[in-house]
Amino acid sequence: MSNLIARFAKNESGATAIEYGLIAGIMAVALIAAFGMLAPQLKSTFDNVATTMKDGVSE
Repeated sequence: MSNLIARFAKNESGATAIEYGLIAGIMAVALIAAFGMLAPQLKSTFDNVATTMKDGVSE
């Protein structure tokens, strides 16, 4: 029984998984914030591209 407890105490795979989960969560929040800040510029850029393409086709 003490061998099982010792192995459980030395097992760090759960802690590593939690750390990776936290890193992924922080990255997701950062990406969402960045996309939120860039959304108006991206919309403007895509609108300009769409207008340019539409004008180019009608010539």
